[in-house]
Amino acid sequence: MKISIFGAGAWGTAMACYCRTIGHDVVLIPKFEEQAGKMAKFQENIDFLPGVKFPDGINITTDIRIQNTDLAFLACPAVGMEDLCLSLDRASKGVKKLPLLVSLCKGIQNENSETASDLITRMLPNFEHGVLAGPTNAKEVAEGKHAAMVLATDSKNIYEIQKALSSERIRIYSGRDVKGAELGGCLKNVYAIGAGICDGLGFGDNAKAAYLTRALKELVTIGTSLGGQAETFYGLSGFGDFIATCMGEWSRNRTFGERLGKGETVDGIFATQKAVVEGYKTVKAFHIICEKKNINAPIISAIYSVLYLNVPLPKCIESLLNRSLKSE
Repeated sequence: MKISIFGAGAWGTAMACYCRTIGHDVVLIPKFEEQAGKMAKFQENIDFLPGVKFPDGINITTDIRIQNTDLAFLACPAVGMEDLCLSLDRASKGVKKLPLLVSLCKGIQNENSETASDLITRMLPNFEHGVLAGPTNAKEVAEGKHAAMVLATDSKNIYEIQKALSSERIRIYSGRDVKGAELGGCLKNVYAIGAGICDGLGFGDNAKAAYLTRALKELVTIGTSLGGQAETFYGLSGFGDFIATCMGEWSRNRTFGERLGKGETVDGIFATQKAVVEGYKTVKAFHIICEKKNINAPIISAIYSVLYLNVPLPKCIESLLNRSLKSE
């Protein structure tokens, strides 16, 4: 299978390594020429996935082409998804057989609250599309460690793609709930920031377990209110990804929250890292959505208050704990 991967952060690079390792023809397409040249020279993404050498045969280019491509992964951050869709629209002119577009993006557009699939539906209506999600540390996937993911799509070729992406080490499940799989991947980044705050403040296991339980409940409430199926949020793209991202030492969103809990500022944290913390802008988008749709989301509201309204952490925690008592 011929696979193109648009975006060469940690996750896009990991998928390129994995897909090439299991025998597919892979083109990895970073946004910038400088990054492409550096990766071609060192055969490694030293900026976003250091220590993982590329398997032989990955083609690295910045050319946006989809001719003779069977499957295209969209691996850019949410903030770059609209520009990528514009580029793919231009590249698709005159192409008779369009590839299936599979989003790896786990963020949401802040300005208009569109997910990646929303953007693709609006901007690239001639393409079939889906989302690949699940509890996946990029470095572990690149190194061939065991994992499981779900491919959610309405494509008629879903089972063919599922089989092509599965291997002895990574199991791909199929699903049709694109919206639910995508929302789970977006929301878990927000709650991972809160989990990191718990770690940074030195809360114990009791408090963090309570937080994770209530956060998952809120995630399901929001997700189902926005059109996802409840069972999806208890699967790999929901609960699985939620647990991995809230608990993993490697998680950028959890680490971001932990640093906040230890007293660092948002600007200070962003000044020291290259990788995007998707949960930062995503929390604002979901806060706006929940306000508009009257969805009760106190944890989202509290994290938003910390990040955007400069409300002190102790005051936010106090407001959560002093809410009216109720049944679980």
